[in-house]
Amino acid sequence: MTAVVHPKSERIDVRASTPVKQLLQEAARVAHKNVSEFLLDAGIHAANQTLAERTRFALSEDQWLAFQVALDQPVRAKPKLKKLLSEPGLLG
Repeated sequence: MTAVVHPKSERIDVRASTPVKQLLQEAARVAHKNVSEFLLDAGIHAANQTLAERTRFALSEDQWLAFQVALDQPVRAKPKLKKLLSEPGLLG
């Protein structure tokens, strides 16, 4: 499987204090990367983690079973919701 390579055409500017810049430079050096590579890798990892936390959730076996039981319950009539969805809204 080959990876899709996208040319780098966008720029991201970041301002940092001197101590933060020095910290990032040292971390990048230890990781055998330049600061841009280090920040981009860390940013991509953080972005993926942040988005995953909002799109996936983990349940224990007991929680999963309770979730399945809840999903299998018959649908209950919700007359107020039906009325709300059948009438025009504020915007038309």
